[in-house]
Amino acid sequence: MAKNWLDTLPEVFLSTTAQSSAVSRAAAKGALQRIGPKLYTKNLIDPPELVVRRHLWPLIAAYVPGALVVDRTALENVPASDGSIFVISDRTRDIALPGIVIRTRKGPEAQPEDRPFIGGLFISSTARAFLDNLAPSRQSKGGVRRTLGREQIEHRLDDLVRRNGTEALNRLRDEARQVAPRIGREAEFETFDRLVGALLGTREDDLASARARARRAGTPYDPDRLHLFEILYRELRAVAPVARPVRERNVEARSTLAFFEAYFSNFIEGTEFEVEEAAAIVFRQVVPRDRPADAHDILGTWRLVSDPIEMARTPADADELLDLLRRRHAMLMAARPDKGPGTFKRDANRAGQTVFVDPGHVEGTLRQGFDLYRSLETAFARAVYIMFLVSEVHPFADGNGRIARIMTNAELVAAGEERILVPTVYRANYLSALKALSQTRNAEPLVRMLDFAQRWVAGTRWADLESTRTALERSHAFMDANEAENAGIRLRLPHAPV
Repeated sequence: MAKNWLDTLPEVFLSTTAQSSAVSRAAAKGALQRIGPKLYTKNLIDPPELVVRRHLWPLIAAYVPGALVVDRTALENVPASDGSIFVISDRTRDIALPGIVIRTRKGPEAQPEDRPFIGGLFISSTARAFLDNLAPSRQSKGGVRRTLGREQIEHRLDDLVRRNGTEALNRLRDEARQVAPRIGREAEFETFDRLVGALLGTREDDLASARARARRAGTPYDPDRLHLFEILYRELRAVAPVARPVRERNVEARSTLAFFEAYFSNFIEGTEFEVEEAAAIVFRQVVPRDRPADAHDILGTWRLVSDPIEMARTPADADELLDLLRRRHAMLMAARPDKGPGTFKRDANRAGQTVFVDPGHVEGTLRQGFDLYRSLETAFARAVYIMFLVSEVHPFADGNGRIARIMTNAELVAAGEERILVPTVYRANYLSALKALSQTRNAEPLVRMLDFAQRWVAGTRWADLESTRTALERSHAFMDANEAENAGIRLRLPHAPV
């Protein structure tokens, strides 16, 4: 062999008969490390487990050429929690590698529906994988079962319907029907057929998971969103309770506060008026000839947030939550019949990279989210939670942000606590905090920024319209958020008790 033959070797390799003597000498000198059966690496720095994971599938293909990836591995596409990879192969003994165990079994060879995989391996078709995973299996000693549990199977089928529709599930069942007799899974197909029928509401079967039962009941929900709600719930439960009782205000001050709540809430959504124009719309019913719908957006918000009886209503159960949302949306969007006032969306909606809850999962997701809402103890916690719940579900074609903030302040008003307003200059903080939870699962920014917004409201001296406007200008409330960011200007907390 050439003097520098080690340089020609890959990072990790299986030793051959021709190489064995040279490999043994190199290992004895410390130039190579043996990390498995006939398996060597010239990487003497990284842990062997990391080296194996880096070359996982080519190594499996080298140990069990032409094997079929099956059972839970065919659905999870990663090693199980104990490192197990399940395959059908001619081998009869498992192969232990650092951090990985290749677990082999006998079984029917790859079928036409099964797909070519890495390094000459094959991987089970989705239909075959579901059938295999419905077969009974025993837990390996100190490890996991080779098949997924019934609850996980139900979750995966629910995901399939949620993302691709009922037709995709029916196609999968048709393929499973064709595959089952060829691989000896007729009994498993009968189980699968009943399960699919139960999910679609056409057959009776015992379902193991709450998600599957919700789908059968006609109220499927988005489990990814529920996980976000749980993250926010934990954050809110960990925050020290804060109560900011409403300060004593006369009728004019309360009216001014409600006006600016409606003004800022609409400004966030792009319905922009000068303060004088908005005041004329609200207090003198002056509707601009060229912007009647925008004017009615302001009026609709104002009528809701200035009504002390309406703003003291909070949902006692999930049905009441849905009713409140529909009724308030009908009032808010009365001048926009094309937006379906009071009707949950029929088409999917999105904002930037965030795709909101599918129309078919709106009611179910709101119902599931309500279970966490009702166990929160403070008005502030419930207010923050319900804002994100409505905002993240986005149940309507339009007006979701305004409805979310109305629901938020109803929680606070009902508890006799200060409202939360998001002035124009704070818009970017608000949207980025929502995005932090939606996209990076970080709830802390949303709780922190809404807490500051409530402190700002509590510290502002709400009085007549003009003097309040002057005070808000001093706090930079009307500045464009991007311009303020570029100038290093922030929302100023008034010098008042909070």
